[in-house]
Amino acid sequence: MSHADVQRAATNFINELERAIVGKRNVLELVVIAVLADGHVLLEDVPGVAKTAIARAVAEAGGLQFARVQFTPDLIPADITGATILAGANAEPEFKPGPIFANLVLGDEINRAPPKTQSALLEAMEERQVTADAVTWPLPKPFLVIGTQNPIEQEGTYPLPEAQLDRFLIRTDIGYPGRDFEVELIMRRAVRKADRLILNPVLTANDILHLQRRVEEVHISQPVVQYVVDLVEATRNSPRTEAGASPRGSLALLKASRARAAIAGRSHVLPDDVKAVAVPCLAHRLILQPDQWVRGVRTDQVVNEVVSQVAAPQSIDAGDQVHMDRVANQNQAYHDGQNVQATHQATTPNQPAAMPPAETFVPGSQSQEPRPAAAPQPQAAQPGLPPQHRQSPPQPSGQAQPSHDHRQTPPTPPQ
Repeated sequence: MSHADVQRAATNFINELERAIVGKRNVLELVVIAVLADGHVLLEDVPGVAKTAIARAVAEAGGLQFARVQFTPDLIPADITGATILAGANAEPEFKPGPIFANLVLGDEINRAPPKTQSALLEAMEERQVTADAVTWPLPKPFLVIGTQNPIEQEGTYPLPEAQLDRFLIRTDIGYPGRDFEVELIMRRAVRKADRLILNPVLTANDILHLQRRVEEVHISQPVVQYVVDLVEATRNSPRTEAGASPRGSLALLKASRARAAIAGRSHVLPDDVKAVAVPCLAHRLILQPDQWVRGVRTDQVVNEVVSQVAAPQSIDAGDQVHMDRVANQNQAYHDGQNVQATHQATTPNQPAAMPPAETFVPGSQSQEPRPAAAPQPQAAQPGLPPQHRQSPPQPSGQAQPSHDHRQTPPTPPQ
């Protein structure tokens, strides 16, 4: 599967979701980023803005097994994870799995359950497994939790502890649709003559697993990694925060920025990818100073402030992009039979077959330099770009090979 195939699959996925969710493509893109990055999502907004509908639509369009848990104050952990019962005539102990054993689990109004029940999700979200009666049961793959909560009504709720908030890769709100989109939403419902819209499964669970593996191959250069760390450290050093993002926040930026680059059809991460996912990946991991909380400062404002202050490595990554595009063009020319060296050798008798290009970019590699086909040659290179590896064209037998580097050719000894 090429990068263009990943982009095409993700775009079809989002387009199918838009059949049910009108005017919220940016939110759907964030949810798909979390799906491809193998992370969990927390949707936080007022009632009636399609939080539950988004979760159900993702399961239908993604071909995933769906389970919904309505969190209430009397919910106990066994209602989520399952329990061991005595079954059969011999009363043999048998484990009955709970709704957590699904590909996509919707935790509706997750902040209405007591902390003991909320903690039942911790092992499942982080370890992808459930332990019941000293027996560990693996969860199906892929596994995704989408939690929803109402940030306005606080009566009878239990705020999620920081340890559980940190398990969510992305937290985002949804917001009200614009006027034109709301008109379109009502018109679609009037024409459909039904509340539910059944979406077509454009992917399968195996497809999503394959896309997740492809996302892990997206290259991220060391300067971009350093930029990620700089952003996270800035949240820790901000005078507005009592506690900044943890290393799990750095890893969340890595995973989400890779998924965003894959959705865009790129083989590498740009600083713009990191900036685009910084707020949904980091804002819910910050703890504000008490005086900042009293003044009404929000954590997303702190993250935006940090993003505007930390310099991004634009020039270095521009060079990376130029180099990787050049290598991709070389490989494409070779496979299409357009390589000049291959053409010359094909028309010259008694010559070996054409060799592949001297440089091959390996997706997911952390190295900034391409792997040369021969020993490196000292050549002048443009600032920000890796050195060029030149390949001399073959010459007829008996003629000297022209030199294209700066090394001195030793003289031929007399006969």
